[in-house]
Amino acid sequence: MFIDHVIVEVRAGDGGDGCVAFRHEKFAPQGGPFGGNGGRGGDVVVVASSDLTTLIDLHHRRHIKSGRGEHGRGKSQSGAAGAEAIIVVPVGTVVIDVDSGERLGELVEDGARLVVAKGGKPGFGNEHFKTPKNRTPRQYTHGGDGEARRLELTLKLIADVGLVGEPNAGKSTLISAVSAAHPKIADYPFTTTTPVLGIVRFDETRAFVMVDIPGLIEGAHHGRGMGKEFLRHVERCRILIYMVDVMNPDPAASYRMLRSELLHYDPVLLERRSILALTQCDKLPGGVAGVDPELLKLHEHAVAISAVSREGLGDLLRVVSHMLFAKAA
Repeated sequence: MFIDHVIVEVRAGDGGDGCVAFRHEKFAPQGGPFGGNGGRGGDVVVVASSDLTTLIDLHHRRHIKSGRGEHGRGKSQSGAAGAEAIIVVPVGTVVIDVDSGERLGELVEDGARLVVAKGGKPGFGNEHFKTPKNRTPRQYTHGGDGEARRLELTLKLIADVGLVGEPNAGKSTLISAVSAAHPKIADYPFTTTTPVLGIVRFDETRAFVMVDIPGLIEGAHHGRGMGKEFLRHVERCRILIYMVDVMNPDPAASYRMLRSELLHYDPVLLERRSILALTQCDKLPGGVAGVDPELLKLHEHAVAISAVSREGLGDLLRVVSHMLFAKAA
């Protein structure tokens, strides 16, 4: 099951209390204070792992607590620090404090760490308070409380290329044709119900990640269909491919609708480099060559393709590759 949004409650460990003790040894008749400090409470830490692709583990683990610090002991022995609580999440996870709305951070690299709740400070033992004027202090302090937070964790998939289109525009067929991904493909709307990632190898040295999100319908930014729930997964894409079915009664209107939905969701997405892919051209007389030239003028970079007959796929991948790798080359 694909889970990309959860709310969890975390609590860092409390610090250990300081100790009141005095030295009592045969050859130290005036030994003085001997109480050690407490241990620091354990932090709650979020760690990104490329081995995970969903937040499903946290869907069943909503309360997370780290270890408290040990109390100080005699003979100036400090208590041990509390154990950290580690929350492992997929790369691309954003962490927000629910109550304050503060964005605590996002983890976009494998192994990245983010402390989301700090452990309590350790308490001081009476040895800490020893001074020339106060040689037998009996003061000590309690350990501090660990932080407690309610966290909203949201996964935004990291991909180079995002496919945006209406249901059954051919997105799943395309990603299955150019990568090893095998999404479910059927002739009814919303066949794709979760984002699908595929690795597309352009040549021996160059490859990129493509993501297929569930189809968009008009009003998706208001919550219609499934679009709003998954649009977050195209936010980090470097290139967007607008998928428009040439057999649609009005392909131009379909293209404008997709642009409008992105505009209302996040205007920045319209500034992203993009390509218009006119799909299912195998159903036209003449195939790719039978596409209305006016449709190719809708977008600066437009390509007619058929994932079924594989016509135009090479042209599409060359445009994508140029956008991704031209500067690097």
